[in-house]
Amino acid sequence: MSTVEHAPAAEAAALVRVEPEGDFARVTMAVPERRNALSLDHMRQLLAAVREVGASDARGLLLAAEGSVFCAGHDFADMVDADLAAMRALLALCTELMTTLQSIPQPVLARVQGLATGAGCQLVATADLAVASEDAAFAMPGGKGGWFCHTPLVAAARALPRKRALEMALTGDAVDARTAAAWGLVNAVVPAAELDAACLELLRRATRGSRHSKALGKQGFYAQADLDQPKAYAYAVELMASSSQTPAAREGMAAFVEKRAPRFD
Repeated sequence: MSTVEHAPAAEAAALVRVEPEGDFARVTMAVPERRNALSLDHMRQLLAAVREVGASDARGLLLAAEGSVFCAGHDFADMVDADLAAMRALLALCTELMTTLQSIPQPVLARVQGLATGAGCQLVATADLAVASEDAAFAMPGGKGGWFCHTPLVAAARALPRKRALEMALTGDAVDARTAAAWGLVNAVVPAAELDAACLELLRRATRGSRHSKALGKQGFYAQADLDQPKAYAYAVELMASSSQTPAAREGMAAFVEKRAPRFD
C-alpha cells in the first residue's frame, strides 16, 4: 500500500501514511509537530486512507500516530474564523470519518500513545478495539471551556457507561490509561515498549477465521447496538439465519462435525 495523497506534493504534504503490516494495514497520522490535530486536510487524507484499506484485502486496520501525542483533536487553526456553514461542513467531514471507520469490513484497532483529546478521544471511542500505552490519557476538554464536546460525546456515550461519559464531558478532565480501561474505553493497557506487540496480538485474534463472517459480524453489531431488544433480536435472527447459508458458515459447521480444521477462502 502506498502513502495517501490528495494533491501533488508541491501543493499538499502527505499527512497520513498507509503501510502493510503483515496481513494488516497500518494507517499512521503523521503530523507530530501539530500533535496530530485533525485539520481539514488531515481528515480528508485519513478518510481516504480508511476507504483505501476498506477496499483492500487487508484483514485489519491498525490506526496509529507519530510522536508523543496520539491526536489532540480538531485543529483550531481551521476553526477560529470559520462561519456556521464552514463549521457544519468540517464537523460533517469528521462524522463521515468516524462512521467510515465502523462501516469498513475490517476490524479497526486504535494504537494509543500519549494524549487523545476531543476528536482524538472520539477516534478511540469509535474504533472497534483500542490498546493504550501506560502513558496514554483521554479527555473531552470542552467541558472546561466555552465549546462543549458534543460530537465526541456521541462516540463516548456508545463506548462508556452513561455516567462515565458525562463525567468526562462535563468535567473536561483527563483520565489515565488504567481508568480508561476500567471504564471500557480501551481493551488493554501495556508498557510503551510492548504497545505494538499487544496491538498486533489482539488484532490477530480479532481477525482469525472467515473474513466474510467477521465483516458481517461487525456490520451486524453496529446495526443492532442502538435498537431496543425486540428489534435487535429480530434483526440478529434474520442476519444469523441468512448468514448460515454462506460458504464460510457451511464450512465451519462441516469442519466441527468432521473434527478437522476449517478451510476458509
